[in-house]
Amino acid sequence: MPDDTLPVLDVQGLKTVFKTRGGEVHAVNDVTFSLRKGELLGVVGESGSGKSVTMMSLLGLLPVPPAEIRAGSVMFEGQDLLTLDPKGLRRVRGGRIGFVFQDPMTSLNPVFTVGHQIAEPLRKHMGMSKKQAAARSKELLELVGIPDADQRLLDYPHQFSGGMRQRVMIAIALACDPQVLIADEPTTALDVTIQAQILDLLADLRAETGMGLVLITHDMGVVAETAERVSVQYAGQKIEEQPVGPLFDRPHHPYTAALLDALPERATDKLLPTIPGVVPGQFDRPSGCLFSPRCRFANDKCRTTPPPTAGTALGDVRCHYPLNADERVAS
Repeated sequence: MPDDTLPVLDVQGLKTVFKTRGGEVHAVNDVTFSLRKGELLGVVGESGSGKSVTMMSLLGLLPVPPAEIRAGSVMFEGQDLLTLDPKGLRRVRGGRIGFVFQDPMTSLNPVFTVGHQIAEPLRKHMGMSKKQAAARSKELLELVGIPDADQRLLDYPHQFSGGMRQRVMIAIALACDPQVLIADEPTTALDVTIQAQILDLLADLRAETGMGLVLITHDMGVVAETAERVSVQYAGQKIEEQPVGPLFDRPHHPYTAALLDALPERATDKLLPTIPGVVPGQFDRPSGCLFSPRCRFANDKCRTTPPPTAGTALGDVRCHYPLNADERVAS
């Protein structure tokens, strides 16, 4: 029997570079994480932190050039995805690993019916006949909560609301019973009620199928309600990872603590706390800790020397002086 404690997806030391006229852009720099069967991993951080680029790197979804994966490994079902040729990646992508993109309107093809787009991976990856794929497509629409599935299979993407289009994207991602589903900001641009429905749907599907789920988001409230572990990214690096409870109770990186302090429910004043400054650009990154220009604890060492990853006593945190409750502990 398979060992469910072993990771179904194991990413080590991933580095992704974009070559531009202005120089090399280190969009993902030494990112490591793993995902177990049936687990929900939340990946959080501000815009520009490299969350989406990290996940697209895993499946060869970035244009080459300008993108180049410079280092790392992505182990899935006993093989390193980074060593596969395009044909091998296509067998995994959309089959064993599903991907739900941010904007379903630009991800769905406007000239094909929804039924055609759900059936395509079923025929390509599962070898189903046209009749079998149509029957399974109807089941998938019903699974993601779209009524009148028979009729809706004949409709085009523009005939669906934003929330329904996102459900269609989830149906396509689930078509081949993936071991891993990556959902990239699946509730972007949806109203609050629809957001909750989509998140509940993903949670129910994970429980029913046992798939591992990576949820990319900038919403810490969503992470608190859904995730089991949290990976925090900043400027292309993973800076902290903990189980969700300890991370919210005792964050070890100042950036994580600042994100949590900015949650409305934690505000003790009328004004929400903010993190001064912005995520550094690709060509103006500091030589030391990438967060040091915005960190109220930073000193000369932080500004000049890249921090190591702290030991297991404090979990996985990239900081010279990790936070430990109200104290600061030298690494």
